Amino acid sequence: MSVTADRLVSTRGWQTKVPAITATFWVIKVLSTTIGETFADYLTVNVGLGPAVTDAIMFALLVTALVVQLRTRSYTPWIYWLCVVLVSIFGTQLTDFFTDTLGVPLALSTAVFSVTLVVVFAIWYRQEGTLAIASINTRRREGFYWAAILTTFALGTAAGDFATEALNLGFRNGALIFGGLILATWIALRLGAGQVLTFWIAYVLTRPLGASLGDLLTQDKDLGGLALGASATSLLFLAAIVVLVVREQLLVNRHGVAEKGAGPRGGNGQDFAWAGTAALAVAVVGFGLSMAQGSQPATDTQADVAPATVTAGASGASTAARQPHPTTKLGNLSKFAVIVADVQAKVAKNDLAGAKTRVKDLEVAWDDAEAGLKPRDATKWHQLDDQIDAVLTALRASNPTQADSASAVTSLMNTLNTFDGV
Repeated sequence: MSVTADRLVSTRGWQTKVPAITATFWVIKVLSTTIGETFADYLTVNVGLGPAVTDAIMFALLVTALVVQLRTRSYTPWIYWLCVVLVSIFGTQLTDFFTDTLGVPLALSTAVFSVTLVVVFAIWYRQEGTLAIASINTRRREGFYWAAILTTFALGTAAGDFATEALNLGFRNGALIFGGLILATWIALRLGAGQVLTFWIAYVLTRPLGASLGDLLTQDKDLGGLALGASATSLLFLAAIVVLVVREQLLVNRHGVAEKGAGPRGGNGQDFAWAGTAALAVAVVGFGLSMAQGSQPATDTQADVAPATVTAGASGASTAARQPHPTTKLGNLSKFAVIVADVQAKVAKNDLAGAKTRVKDLEVAWDDAEAGLKPRDATKWHQLDDQIDAVLTALRASNPTQADSASAVTSLMNTLNTFDGV
């Protein structure tokens, strides 16, 4: 299953449809993974399109991009990497659909996608007699290639989420572990392991690695992140991707795909320099922005506010402040409790329109904190997540009622109060 030197030489005259596997390739791949995930979340939650509409839009864009990619005669970097970003988004959404909508356990999803990937490879090898990445020079081989790419993104999402939840890794430990596994894969390649096998193992692992690095930059500092936020992180990663892809496009236009790197074992000196500079720039700018943000005085939304135990009736609401317990498994939930208290007060006054507007803040804040909270206690996180969904459903119904909304909000507040200190 390895790619021989003779085959690599012979493909140089072919119009291969995929890039040489260089250091730049891997840097763009990791960065595009984070872009894909944060952009999908932004459309779903921040813009308010919801998962169904976002899935439909991303699927349509992916199909369009793949049609353009399949119609090209040779490797075109900007089209190829656009497809990778869109596959990253859709692969993540596919796993989320199985997990969140159908309730399929992550362990089962991981097993299903693993078997699916094996089946794709088996059919590919049976039909073509090779799985060599350097031989993607026919439409059928490219079809197998993109089927494998999509499956690896779905598998990487499921396996990464399963590992972080089941083992309570968190995104910091996840970044170290998945990065270490990729390093071990590279060492295995240098020691003589099959190039095709190590490529696809690394390709799967870059998905959870990219997600962990993205979470490290986006999560709040009280959750162990750098608090850059999804927008700033996406712009930072996108800038690095654009620079590297533009360079790729210029080199391909000038020399062709085979000349820009040194084949599947890496890239030449210039390629390593560009890839390393891009990665270093992302790290330096990210830490710099985080430090600058930390030196600024906290705003009202950033300051810690004690959560409130709220009991609402038909005529009004009464609140009793109490101190938070930051040592709980899920951490300090005060910022969520404050928003829920506001929503509950509006519902008690039958201001359902105001409650619907305010609950958007809860949805965004909860989604932003998922990567930091979920690994701490997945069971409690899922319970709260289900109850937040119930509140959103009640307030966003076509004809919302005060009774249904009050019941859902009260259940959520009671759970928040119960978990605080557990």
